[in-house]
Amino acid sequence: MTLVDLYAASVRTGTKPVTLRTWVHRGELTRHGYDDRRRVLVDLDEAIALAEAKATVVAA
Repeated sequence: MTLVDLYAASVRTGTKPVTLRTWVHRGELTRHGYDDRRRVLVDLDEAIALAEAKATVVAA
């Protein structure tokens, strides 16, 4: 598990930070606490998998 903030996850997934924040709020993406700057931390692999799954649904 690699924990990153939403901005790093955004760069890696190509998803806007506000979208990732929405997924966390809805419970679709797990929040794993906060960093020292109080930014939300998420599992990068989980964020990538969710972004790919949602892209597949949109493309279909």
